Amino acid sequence: MEITAIEPRRHRLSQLYLDGEAAVRVDTETLIKTGWKPGMEITDEELHALLEASEERRAREKALYLLEYRSHSKKELADKISRTTSREAAEAAVEKMEELGLMNDESYARQLASSLLERKGYGVRRARQELLHKGIDRELVEEILLETAPDPEEKLREIVERKYQRQLQDEKGYRRTVAALQRLGYGWEDIKSVVEEFRETGE
Repeated sequence: MEITAIEPRRHRLSQLYLDGEAAVRVDTETLIKTGWKPGMEITDEELHALLEASEERRAREKALYLLEYRSHSKKELADKISRTTSREAAEAAVEKMEELGLMNDESYARQLASSLLERKGYGVRRARQELLHKGIDRELVEEILLETAPDPEEKLREIVERKYQRQLQDEKGYRRTVAALQRLGYGWEDIKSVVEEFRETGE
């Protein structure tokens, strides 16, 4: 096949024309580095290698772009990259980021757990769901939660005092408070114990 033309496209891509017909779009930087130009002959194998190299570079660029804004888990990052590249290229890019020390599931999980438990006030159950959803290994999740989760009743007292204690003196407010605390991931026994404390004291 002959490369009959190369035309620039958006998002730093180039359109290759093979034997006079529009064929594939590849990463422009990869195209420049590999040296392909109009008038050259390219085999199916060479075209496949070019496309693979293009996908790999685009995946790495996307990974770096996403990591500039915030930390990600490996699964989360691969999922986002694979929206615009192949899954294989996305996972290879993630492995490269890990090799370069730009990401680490354990440090990410610890930061996220701290944010969920302390800043958002989630209970262990809700925090566990969020961490697993991000693709963090279950054993690591359990280890981190065991080390970092605050006493549930102490955290509940803090939350109720800050947000809900005025609602507890009527039945409707009581039910709303209990439902809100359950959504945060706290168990019924802990919620009941703390809420009753506030109702009894009227504080």
